[in-house]
Amino acid sequence: MSVSTAAAVQSVRAPLPVLGRDVTVPLVTGGEVTYAALDYAASAPALQRVWDDVAAYAPYYGSVHRGAGYLSQLSTDLFENARRTVFEFLGCRDGDQVVFTRSTTDSLNLLAAALPADCQVFVFETEHHASLLPWRGARVTFLDAPDSPRRAVETLERALAARDPHGPALVCVTGASNVTGELWPVRELAAAAHAYGARIVLDAAQLAPHHPVSVADLDVDWVAFSGHKLYAPFGSGVLAGRADWLREAEPYLAGGGASRRVGRRADGGVDVEWHDGAARHEAGSPNVIGAYAVASACRALTEAGFDTLVARERQLLRTVREGLADVPEVRFLSLFGDDAPRVGVLSFVVEGWNSSHFAAALSAEYGIGLRDGLFCAHPLVRTLLGSDPQTQGACGAPEAGPGEKSLNAIRVSFGAGTPDEHVERFVRAVRELVTNGARWTYRTEDGRCVPDTSA
Repeated sequence: MSVSTAAAVQSVRAPLPVLGRDVTVPLVTGGEVTYAALDYAASAPALQRVWDDVAAYAPYYGSVHRGAGYLSQLSTDLFENARRTVFEFLGCRDGDQVVFTRSTTDSLNLLAAALPADCQVFVFETEHHASLLPWRGARVTFLDAPDSPRRAVETLERALAARDPHGPALVCVTGASNVTGELWPVRELAAAAHAYGARIVLDAAQLAPHHPVSVADLDVDWVAFSGHKLYAPFGSGVLAGRADWLREAEPYLAGGGASRRVGRRADGGVDVEWHDGAARHEAGSPNVIGAYAVASACRALTEAGFDTLVARERQLLRTVREGLADVPEVRFLSLFGDDAPRVGVLSFVVEGWNSSHFAAALSAEYGIGLRDGLFCAHPLVRTLLGSDPQTQGACGAPEAGPGEKSLNAIRVSFGAGTPDEHVERFVRAVRELVTNGARWTYRTEDGRCVPDTSA
């Protein structure tokens, strides 16, 4: 192997430094182990680079867009530079806006509040609740879960062909499923939407941390994502894309920052002139540290190179797939098939196990943190499980033993900061639990399966 080839292999294998990588947790069976954080799909650990950038800025924190002092001006420049960094990271077009929000959920609710009157919205039942539920003031068509990317495009085309062609319409679609990790045909769905006079918003919460996202290349009208899934803490999100609907809508929040001019009328009322840029929907003192953290994460991922990050993630996916291929009790959930391209997110069930019980044993006996449940995508998980919505199950309860079928699934997810050892430990733990069972007893407490320490 040449020196250059060895270096390339090493670059694929080396995770990016993240906070918490050396944290140890106690095991119910005794001793401690380094915590294996395999719940990136919920919240990814902050990159060390992001934390260091924020720490370096923190002493210079000041009010944004408000003060004449040096620290205020510095913070304002930093906030607006963060906006430009995100604009470039997302490959936005001339005229697009970047609005800082609290999360993907907040971003999509903002867009929902900005929809023109009588707008039709088309959304697949497979969406996360953040993109499934905000459209309460619109005429919503929920589309059935497709069994292939081609079927997804065909389903959308049929629905759009049947719509009222004279009113505004919006399609909302995920870039990567938060349940199965599968990549959706975003570019093809955008082409279908535009062919029928509709616009499209991309929920990139699970896509942006794993793959490059370009508004221009994908030809989407808006993209939304969350900082806490992009290795940045502090509760910031982004809505980026076309300015017209946002400019014409009432401000998402009314208050300082959104208003350009406010005056009293002779009749005692108030006249308000609102900003028409991103500030229109950023009322109140902005989360400058959150925005800076998001921009820092964007820079770090760009510099690391998505080609390298994607290659390493595929390697970790292979470790899981190949390591559990001969364990028939484990069934992975998928819409498009096991070979479909995906990010580092896999959901599964284990025959003979309640999912909450299995996840609790992974945590208590192996120090592995992942998630069980419906993952804020209830319709999708129920479709994948073929479960009756009324099906109940709890671990260790007298009326529902650990082997009883439950409505829940288990999700393992990883990313740029995941060490190989954590994934390898997960594979070993699954195999041991399936073969030998749990070494501890568990009970149900407040709806969760927990180790029984009463004995």
